[in-house]
Amino acid sequence: MVPSGQLSPATRSDPSTAEIDLLDLGHLATEPGWRRPTLLDADLLILVTGGHGTAELDFRALACRPGTLLRVSPGQVLRCTPQLDATVVRWREEALRGLDVDPDAVPTYHQLAGEDEDAVINEVSQLAVDSRRHRGDPAARSLLRHELAVLLLRLALLPTDRPTGADAPQRAELATFHRLCREIERGYQHTRRVEDYAARLGCSVRTLTRACLAVTGRSAKQVVDERVALQASRLLAATDEPVARIGRRLGFPEPTNFGRFFTREVGVSPGAFRAARGQPPRRIIRPRRPVDPTG
Repeated sequence: MVPSGQLSPATRSDPSTAEIDLLDLGHLATEPGWRRPTLLDADLLILVTGGHGTAELDFRALACRPGTLLRVSPGQVLRCTPQLDATVVRWREEALRGLDVDPDAVPTYHQLAGEDEDAVINEVSQLAVDSRRHRGDPAARSLLRHELAVLLLRLALLPTDRPTGADAPQRAELATFHRLCREIERGYQHTRRVEDYAARLGCSVRTLTRACLAVTGRSAKQVVDERVALQASRLLAATDEPVARIGRRLGFPEPTNFGRFFTREVGVSPGAFRAARGQPPRRIIRPRRPVDPTG
């Protein structure tokens, strides 16, 4: 076990072969100084180890300092201020196959302290040590997988600010919302009609809207449109793909229709949003953990 409060240097494995690898935060940046967000394609845990600054996750600016924990899912976009140092745990989906652990139960944003911080640092450090010592050894695969599972289980037990009592959504409403979000993930590029999702789920539009209002305070149509606008924002900010092609990918054959939709949802045109992508975050948000769209 690594001594409490000390974090071993990160090791970087070959991502094409490693189920689980550890790397430094700077390795995630696609351009020097994080001039633009990075569109991520793997599951990540980011533990800030030094510096004070901001991490912008899906365009939400989060204040970071040593002990800040971020949970990042594939498809999200990330940009960090260069002043931050962090250890990143990255894994492929198959690393947790067959293990009774839900990575989405981990808080998206949490400031560790006290015994929780010491325990997480120890878990991450031990994973780093074993990943470095046993790199390429097939016999160590099970060890690394179980160490990752223990880390995620520990993080899932962290206290959260989820609403309780009268403010909490009913279990049936939450289950319906999760089912809808899974369907949206599968179909948002093809349809934005709530009626289509209701038909797929075998329920009414009213049921979906009631569930979305209970969980998010927004209608089902707003939830669908916000998911499409988020994907458009990700692609505009983190890629050089032409605006018209992004619109077609998201179900808008006509660029003008995509432009009107994006401007209505985001408040600026796609071109203006892309032009402003290099500007630093202006507002610090300390959110409660959102309900993950993938359930």
